[in-house]
This record gives sequence, C-alpha cells and structure tokens, in this order.
Amino acid sequence: MVWAVLIAWQVVEHDRVARAARAELINCAKDISTTLGLVMRSQRRFGGIISKDRMESALNSLVKPGELNAIALLNAVGDVVASAGETNEFESKSLSPTVAHWDARNVTLMNLVDLGTNVTAAAEGSAPTIIMPPREGSGPFGTNRPPAPPRPQPKADGPAATNLALTASKSIGAVTDATERVNAPPRQAGETGQRGERDGRPPGRPFRMSEEEYKSLLQKRGVHGVVMVLSTQSVRASISRDLWLRLIISVLASVSVVGLGLAWSNLAKSSVLEVRLVRAAELNTRLKEMNLAAAGLAHETKNPLNIIRGLAQMISKQDDASPATRAKTREIIDETDRVTAQLNEFINFSRPREVRRSAVALNPVVGEVVRALGHDLEEKAIRLEIQTDLPGIEADEQQLRQALFNLLLNAIQAVERNGEIRVASPKGGGNEVTLEIRDNGPGVPAEHRTDIFKPYFTTNQKGTGLGLAVVQQIVLAHGWEIDYLPNEPRGAVFRISHLKLAA
Repeated sequence: MVWAVLIAWQVVEHDRVARAARAELINCAKDISTTLGLVMRSQRRFGGIISKDRMESALNSLVKPGELNAIALLNAVGDVVASAGETNEFESKSLSPTVAHWDARNVTLMNLVDLGTNVTAAAEGSAPTIIMPPREGSGPFGTNRPPAPPRPQPKADGPAATNLALTASKSIGAVTDATERVNAPPRQAGETGQRGERDGRPPGRPFRMSEEEYKSLLQKRGVHGVVMVLSTQSVRASISRDLWLRLIISVLASVSVVGLGLAWSNLAKSSVLEVRLVRAAELNTRLKEMNLAAAGLAHETKNPLNIIRGLAQMISKQDDASPATRAKTREIIDETDRVTAQLNEFINFSRPREVRRSAVALNPVVGEVVRALGHDLEEKAIRLEIQTDLPGIEADEQQLRQALFNLLLNAIQAVERNGEIRVASPKGGGNEVTLEIRDNGPGVPAEHRTDIFKPYFTTNQKGTGLGLAVVQQIVLAHGWEIDYLPNEPRGAVFRISHLKLAA
C-alpha cells in the first residue's frame, strides 16, 4: 500500500514538474512578446508606419537559436508581414490562437494577446501598427500621385531622425504630409478634436489616402498577431532530469519494499522454523529418554537370556537326557543367541557415538576381525583377499573394528559357498584415502539401494536390519562417507571415503 502511494506520488509530481516547465516556457514567450511590444512602440513613427527592414532587424535581435527559433508578425488574414529566424518551422494559417502546438523539438505559439500578454496593444497609440516594405515607382500608400522630387536628407542624429530619414527616402507625398502634420504647431484654443477627427479620418490614416486604400493597407500590412517558435530543449532536459530522479526514487522504493517483504517473509519462516526446532528438540529429548530406557531394558533382558542359555546347556549335558531333550535344548540355545545378538546390535545402535581418534593401522584391525569371523569363512569356504599395505588412519579403533565386523559379516552372509571377498584401499591423492569391501554376491537390487542404511531394513531373513545402520552411524560420527556401488560384473562394493591418513 505504501509502495503504491509512493509510486502514485512520483507520477503526480513528475506531471506537475512537466506542466511547470511548459508553463515557464510559455511565460518566457509572454516576456518576449512584451519586449516585442516595446520594440514596436520605439520603432513606430508617423501614421503608425514601421519600416519592414527596421522591424525585421529588431526581430532578428530577439531570435536566439535553441531558445527562440523563429518569430513572425501576421496580418488580419494570417499572412506574414515581417519575420525572422527559421520561418519554415510553422504554418501560420494552420495554427489556432490560444493553443500551444507542441512537437518533438519546438512549441509554436500564436497571438499571445489571447494568452495574456497584449502584443499589439503594447504598440497601441493613436493608430494601428503598419509594417511597410520599400516600394518602387508609385506612392507608398497605393495612390496615383506622381512621386515628388527628393528632398535633401538631414543627418540622422538618433532613432527618430533615422526612422524619419528612412521613411522620407522610401516614401513620397503622403509621408511628407504626415511629417508636416506631426511637426505642425499646436492648435489654438477653441479648436476641438484632432485633425483626423475634424475631417472624418480615423486616427493615423495618412492625409492623402482614401478610406478604402487605408482599409486595404491595414488588411494587408497591419500587425494583427504574432507567431513564435520556441525550442523545447530546456523543457525536455528538465523533464528528463526529473524523470530520472523519479525513476531512481521509485527503484529504491521498490527495492526497499522487496527487501522489507523478504525480511518479513524470512522473519515469518524463522518464527515457524524456531517453533519446529523447539518441537524437534522436545521430541529429540523424549526419543533420547525412550532410547535410554529401551537400551536399559535390552541390557537387563540379556541377563535372563544368559540364564536360560546356561540352563539349556546344562540340561543338554546330562547323561540321562534323551535325544529329543538335547534337540530341544539346542533350539533354545540358538534362539537365545539370536535374540542376544539382536539386543547387542540395538544397544550398539542406541549408544551415543563419542569418537576418540588415534592412529590406527588397518591391517592389524582387519586381521582381528577376520579371526573373529574365521568359523563363518571356513563354513562357506569363502576366499578372503586383504591388501597387504593398507594405510594407517585416524579413527576410534573400537568403533572402526565394529564397523568392519558388520561389513564383513554382511558380505559373508551375502555371498554363496566358495565366494570371494576383498578388502582394499585404492590409491588417491592428498591426505585422504578410501577403504573398500568387495564381494561377488548377488548385490542389492536397484529399488532397495536407497534403503539399505535405514534401521531395521534387511533382505536377509535372519538379519536384524541394524548392521548397516550401525556402520553408517559410526562413519558419520567420524566425518566420513559410505556409499554402495555395484561390483562389476557381479556383487557389491561398500566404499568408505574421506579417511584421513595418520600422521
């Protein structure tokens, strides 16, 4: 919610900055139009007539490429009477007043009078403003009067004199009359109105110009509006800078929101995990208590089993015992041995593994295990091959002996009569070695290979399912790894890796 409000705020602020930049450019155009009005007021002379050359010179001084590209004065029908700059950038007749026409590079503004700055009114006086180009061969105002002989021109001492000289040099009779009118002495008391008012002419119409000619001149050469073409480079730069700023703020806000969401999610997951860990700790504590109770029960059960086994042996050794009695006692002894073996494995599995490392030579340890299993090896006529140069490793000797005993017993139970078992340590690099127990038995089916190290899983009818589980427990306590691999072309390989060489 906060992120959405922040993004919406950035969008609104960017739109405000864009509108402010455009408004600033339009205000700049209004300032230019005000300046233009002052220029027109200063350039006006008799009858509201301004030389086109002088006007365009003033307009050229206002044009600045990259800021004000073009400016033009229009008549009543939208034709250009004076212009400066790149006038091909606008079509005055296709523009409408009071509307800013924006494109990729420029903005075109027409008739800034309606936009709040009175251009033509700034040049208002007693007569409209007329831009008059130089004319040849006839009167300047369209009359049929022959041109008057040129008069000597006075030296121009200032703007007014210069404009008067230009007007006199380019104009004939009517301009002269206009000059005389302007320089005429003040009227005496009792005269009412101006001369134009007395003879019915509107203010500013030259003396010898008819009303129709004057209206036609106003229609063609009178200043009615203005068009400006301003570059939007500054607006685009301002909008672009603000857009990048808003984007950076939005990205940072998004990253913050995502980070906050991830932190909240992690906090929720951590809370759930903590609850699970507490429950697991409680369950683990209960399991430890049950494990200790079961181990104690198993240990206590071994005592009556040993008594039963001893009594069965005593009965079987009596002289008056019948063959049937001796057979029954043999079955009792076998069952007590089987249960005792299961109890021993359960106790070994439930016992905490505290590893006490020392330098252990593998060949003597393997030899002791083989001697303990000698009866089983001879019974099945199994050929056992032991590598003579097994390395010395760092391990808990008693636990290592138990792991090797279970692995070799598992191999003896798996192979058939006259089978083969091999104990070897392949050469490797560094200070780590591996130990392998190979046999040529049937191996483990593919669907059971992931379950062989689970407690109480066995494929042997006489097995307890704890032998390989105990082996894995001992291996993991040492920081080693044990894997099952198929032995080619037949059999199984149990490989213990990451055994560290003894110093």
